[in-house]
Formats: sequence, C-alpha cells, structure tokens
Amino acid sequence: MKLQQLRYIWEVARHDLNVSATAQSLYTSQPGVSKQIRLLEDELGVEVFARSGKHLTHVTPAGEKIIALAGEILSQTQNIKRVAKEFSDERRGSLDIATTHTQARYALPKVINQFIEGYPDVGLHMHQGTPMQIAEMSNDGVVDFAIATEALEQFGNLVMLPCYTWNRSVVVPKSHPLASVEKLTLEALAEYPIVTYVFGFTGRSELDRAFQEAELNPNVVFTAADSDVIKTYVRLGLGVGIVASMAYDETQDSDLVALDASHLFADSCTKIGIRNNTFIRGYMYKFIESFAPHLTKDVVMAAMDAGNRQDVETLFENITLPRH
Repeated sequence: MKLQQLRYIWEVARHDLNVSATAQSLYTSQPGVSKQIRLLEDELGVEVFARSGKHLTHVTPAGEKIIALAGEILSQTQNIKRVAKEFSDERRGSLDIATTHTQARYALPKVINQFIEGYPDVGLHMHQGTPMQIAEMSNDGVVDFAIATEALEQFGNLVMLPCYTWNRSVVVPKSHPLASVEKLTLEALAEYPIVTYVFGFTGRSELDRAFQEAELNPNVVFTAADSDVIKTYVRLGLGVGIVASMAYDETQDSDLVALDASHLFADSCTKIGIRNNTFIRGYMYKFIESFAPHLTKDVVMAAMDAGNRQDVETLFENITLPRH
C-alpha cells in the first residue's frame, strides 16, 4: 500500500468519480491513476469503486470506510509537514481560507491586510463559495479553515469557534414608504417584495424562521449570494433588501436608507470551522486572533482538545462575543 494510492482514491472520490479530472488535478495520467487504484484493490482484496465497463459508478460500502481512513492518513501527513515547517521556519508557509462573499468583502479586508504586512512570506489563498462548499473544503482538508455563518454544524469533523454576532438591516431607496417608518415590523416587510440572500447563505435561516414563527409568507422575489448584488437590485426597484448590517456602507450606499431590523430577527453567529486534529501553525493562530481577539492561542488549543461540541460550547459560555 502506497501513500500515492491513498491520495488517488481520495481525489477520485472528491472529483465525483471522474478519473480524467482527477488525473488533471494531480498532473498525472488517467491510465496511471486507474492502474494504481486497481493495484490497491488487488492488495486489499476488496473493490473501493464499483464499475460498469471502464467507468466508475459508485463507491462501495468497503470503499467508503477505506476512503474515510485515507483522508485521515493524508491529513496527518500534511500535519507532519507542517510540524517540520514550524520548526524550520515559523514565518514561512501558506494559509488557505474558505469563506463567503460577505465575510471576504466586509469582515476580512483589514485582517488580511494586517496579516500580509506581518507575514510577507506566507502565501495567503482565499477560496469563496457557498457555506456548504466551504464547510466541505475545511472538512476535507482542502483548506486550513472555513469562516461562515451557515452549514459548519453539518460536519462532525469540524471544531467550530464562535467569532462574532451580527444582525440585519433593511435597505430601501430614500423615496420608499418604509424609509420613514419609526420602527419596522415583520408585517410591514411582508407587504413588499423582498430581495435577500439565497437560502443557506449569511444567516438566511434566522430570517426564514422569524417569518415562519409570525405565520407570515414573505414575497421573496430575488435572491443572491452577494450583498452588493442585492443592493443593486434594490436600487432597480425590484424590492426591499434584507442584508447583514455590516454590508451597508454610509458613503458608498448614501442613496439608500438602512433600517435597523435587529429587533425582528435573532442574532446570527459567524464561526471559524477547523478540521479535527489539524496542526495549527503559529501564524495561523495569529490570523485567528486578529479576526476574533477572544480566540487566543490558549483558547483555540483548548477548543481543539475538547472531546465534543458540547465541551466546545461550554468553553465559550462565559465569553462575550464582539458584535459587528
């Protein structure tokens, strides 16, 4: 059994059983990947992948367990490399972050700028996607950690570190009837077409829950993953916008009015998701603390060492999170 063979089956599973795409991503040949997988299956005495002719059709029950173990082994090999790098040169390396547009656009720029100034020899790579996509990237070890509000809890291998709480604002043109109301109500919002986030993005679940509990059916006419896109369509008169409050800029959005909606919706919490057993290098701790000052190295280490999510939640019970 070779480490290369484990990497091949892991990557084939990640590429939806597309051997050609896997070979391209690994800069090798398709026949070479197929041959090594066959050799591994022959050695193990079981099929990892079921086949129809030359095509892989699905992962076998045995294959599911083998691929999961392969992922753990590959993750540990990366940790070995990181340990070596940490002791050879603690200020060089790379940091891969997966996050959503809202975090990348509004919450991270200052943190990233400071980090790059402090660690010029660390390559920082940002991956954007849906909350589910970025949670998967962190869970699979593709990135070092994910920053998101939704979806992280769906992956049992992720340790979730709470960073800050936030709520929403309703944005409308200055001429809109809601612009002059003293205090918003859900009933008033439900009277107008709504433009907001795609389900599963940026705390959308709390928005839907509030309307459901009030037994109201909002007319959501347009959804997007990008706060700036939402504001663009509000300007076009498509509807009233509901966005994260941090996404409203008084200077750039001076043609819009932002109405506080924090009394209508429950707070949402943005978290960092880190795969269990990840070796965190020194500069990674620095990045995390820069983004969320209460997440010191000692706190993060304690969370990573906790036995389960309940223990992690207990760790943060007496910590007041900052609000954005």
